[in-house]
Amino acid sequence: MKGDYSTEGLRSMAADIFLAAIRSVNAYQAVKSCVSIEGERLTVATPSGGKESFDLNKFKRIFVIGGGKASASMAQAIEEVLGTRIERGIINVKYGHIADLGVIKVNEAGHPIPDEGGLRGAQEIVSLLRDTDKDDLILVLISGGGSALLPMPSEGISLEEKQELTRLLLNCGADIKEINAVRKHISQIKGGQLARLSYPSTVINLILSDVVGDSLDSIASGPTVPDNSTFSAVLATMEKYGLLMKIPRSVREHIAKGTEGEIEETPKATDRIFHNVHNFVVGNNIVALKAAEKRAKELGFSTLILSSSIEGETREIAKAHTAFAREILHSGNPLVPPACLISGGETTVTVKGKGLGGRNQEFCLAAALEISDLRDVVILSGGTDGTDGPTDAAGAIADSRTVERARRLELNAAEFLDNNDSYHFFEKLQDLLITGPTDANVMDVRLILVGG
Repeated sequence: MKGDYSTEGLRSMAADIFLAAIRSVNAYQAVKSCVSIEGERLTVATPSGGKESFDLNKFKRIFVIGGGKASASMAQAIEEVLGTRIERGIINVKYGHIADLGVIKVNEAGHPIPDEGGLRGAQEIVSLLRDTDKDDLILVLISGGGSALLPMPSEGISLEEKQELTRLLLNCGADIKEINAVRKHISQIKGGQLARLSYPSTVINLILSDVVGDSLDSIASGPTVPDNSTFSAVLATMEKYGLLMKIPRSVREHIAKGTEGEIEETPKATDRIFHNVHNFVVGNNIVALKAAEKRAKELGFSTLILSSSIEGETREIAKAHTAFAREILHSGNPLVPPACLISGGETTVTVKGKGLGGRNQEFCLAAALEISDLRDVVILSGGTDGTDGPTDAAGAIADSRTVERARRLELNAAEFLDNNDSYHFFEKLQDLLITGPTDANVMDVRLILVGG
């Protein structure tokens, strides 16, 4: 299929490819395609080939709990599969990320900064679990954002202090694994502790992965899986980013007691509480990237998926990606134009300015500066959940003309980047990527389109 590979044509096709990626990891469809019932047997079959069946006759009651930006759509699918078999359920979702449910209660809460709504919902979930026993089945629905949406601080730490810690962590440049290790050790439910509360019930955890490598102990801070991190590692993270004397005193004292053995560690792999826990990844980033690749090929592009596991400082990752675009134009390597490079994962931004933005918008702004001397190159980067940082944008789109267009509006792209103000930059250019809630959450999708 021959397309329009001019800059305008590339921009239109980039949006088309991105939406194809999002559709492929819709949370409702992910659950419906993986979970089925035949007679009295519940079967979970994952995209990676895992499969397990459960005899529902063994359970007196079925409960549904969970948290995450896409958990409402997951719950909608589970209600359709299980119907009246569900006794009761509670899930925490981000404000506005709701669905029409029957028996499962939807509790809206704050993200990325946890709030009172999240705390109330988490407390309700804990109360429900205290009413369960060995003859019960607990279905846990987890998607990205679960860490912030299921806040239940350890004894002696207030929600306000957890909020302050979260702000410091999000702005210091720490990666998601480091952030989640801290979260686990100041929580009553993260880091395997939800499994502890659920024991001895049987737990089926359905997971929409939003972390690099689908590391189960990192997704929503691993509420139902063993935690390999320690209080000592948390202390090291605080020292690494110079946060030890900035964090609330109660948190600092809690970490100190943990490192000295005065507070129990999070549960490890040998703990019996995990014997009845079954974890399944029903959707992840590589599924989205493969869908993007399929659509790009249909549009006539030569394609290459770079990786679904890209991490690092956003600006440096942007430079690396644009170097590929430059090489394609100059030598036809590693692809011959028209070409579409695709990558996923989750980068980090060290916030030093006072602007507004997110890692995807910052990626596009940094990339725009790198490609301003090229032609017919388009960059799109977006969060599959429809939200990039604390903004209403999923990301942004940029091209070889972006910096010059900005200059004509008397906007200095480099200054906006230095101030971490990518949102207002792209807002003025009308180049924000706005999708609204997508009912998906599997990290980011980045596209580099090079015309032919």
